[in-house]
Amino acid sequence: MKMNIFMAAALLAAAVAHAQAPPHRSQWVHADAKGKLVYKTLAAGDRILDFSYAGYGGGGVALPSPAVKITLGPVAGDNTAAIQKAIDEISAMPLVNGFRGALLLKPGTYSCEGTLAIKASGVAIRGSGSGAGGTVLHLTGKPHAAVMIGGRTTTTPIGTPTHVTDAYVPAGTYSFHLASVKGLSPGDTISISKPVTPAWVKFMGMDGLTRNGKKQTWLTGDITATRVVRHISGNKVTVDLPLTDSYDAAYLGPQGVTVTKVSTSGAIRNTGIENFRIACAAQSVTINEGHHRAFYMRGVTDGWASDIEVFNTVNSIGISDASRITVNRVSIMHEVPTIGAAKPADFSGNGSQLLFNRCSVQGDNVFFFATGAKVTGPIVLLNCTFRGNGWIQPHQRWATGVLTDNCQVPDGGIDFMNRGIMGSGHGWSVGWAVAWNCRAKSFLNQQPPGAVNWVIGSEGERTRRAIPFDTIPYLPEGTYDAHGTPVQPASLYLAQLEERLGEKALRNIGY
Repeated sequence: MKMNIFMAAALLAAAVAHAQAPPHRSQWVHADAKGKLVYKTLAAGDRILDFSYAGYGGGGVALPSPAVKITLGPVAGDNTAAIQKAIDEISAMPLVNGFRGALLLKPGTYSCEGTLAIKASGVAIRGSGSGAGGTVLHLTGKPHAAVMIGGRTTTTPIGTPTHVTDAYVPAGTYSFHLASVKGLSPGDTISISKPVTPAWVKFMGMDGLTRNGKKQTWLTGDITATRVVRHISGNKVTVDLPLTDSYDAAYLGPQGVTVTKVSTSGAIRNTGIENFRIACAAQSVTINEGHHRAFYMRGVTDGWASDIEVFNTVNSIGISDASRITVNRVSIMHEVPTIGAAKPADFSGNGSQLLFNRCSVQGDNVFFFATGAKVTGPIVLLNCTFRGNGWIQPHQRWATGVLTDNCQVPDGGIDFMNRGIMGSGHGWSVGWAVAWNCRAKSFLNQQPPGAVNWVIGSEGERTRRAIPFDTIPYLPEGTYDAHGTPVQPASLYLAQLEERLGEKALRNIGY
């Protein structure tokens, strides 16, 4: 009996000691004794960037709920014209505090042979529930998207361009020096353009891509990021968002990175869709065949899609030329897999400040999430669950600043990779990407020249590969930290958001 008491006391002491032991922390980002986030930097000053600016309103802002202005119920046959008429009527109403109003669709099934288009700011489509007994947009007729949201943006240069004078600007920073700040003031919008030079393409190892004896072109032109000037001190400019890529003057030609004051027009604002279901018949198709899609946003600032269930669409959701967008609790389910080696993307993120929160996919032979060319984030996938034979895979031609945070891919992979000649020369798909406290069947984490990709606190098989269609040599691995052991903070995005804006920002987005 005494032995049992002593053993119990020892076990209790061990349990207390374990509970009091500090949680595992990443060397790259962790909280200090006062709770402030501390970042490890590379020798040149690069660091994991602050992703907390992703999402509606620039992060930490609750999704709006515009007042209902028109209510509709379903009719027999094609409902496209009736719904579009109501959208257009609301679009013609005056803006009040940035909003015109919402169209409310009553419960029921709305057969739609055409695409519903929102082309004005301050307009929302709201259903009466995303479940089977709620509002269902049923896609019929020729293949089409259920909803298209957006405008056509135009960027106009103002004044004379200048150039960055720093020999090296690290990823994750907010500041750089210009040859001239004449004509610039706080509040101005600027375009920051990194030229795709032969020297940089060669440095990246992308100058020798050939397929079937034909040269493949990885990138041309400029990679452009838009920022707002926050502060000017001498010739030092500080902007509103961290830079998602580094700028190394050694590879960028005589002028290097150019900065131009610009004005933008044409984007629509404060518009979204919510609380309904999109469904169509199962589609066993290749990506080159016509197929029904869920929704697309283009030329939108401060938009949202929330509480939407999607069934059987292909290449379902696309966000492009857009910023400050939240895709919240959107689920996609496929009854049958797509066909062929080329795979569609269920979520496609091609913009800046995009947040995919608590989204899910069930399906096979898909990219759960992908990016296109020259995407300059930040882009965040937060608490998403993707099941089936598929991948989170920034897809082609140099996206930067992607965070996969607490995402689950139990049957598939998370890949930060060089895709080589795949898809006509996709090459290095992503740099400065982070997987934080994720779980996946496998990780393929490769390190581009002059950049880093991180997998931190994550669980799953570490894989190594050569460039596609080769067997050797294996490409250099990206950085793994605390692999197999979750780290604190539990969520990088939420910790960064709380530090920048406080606890209220977490509550605003449902945490």
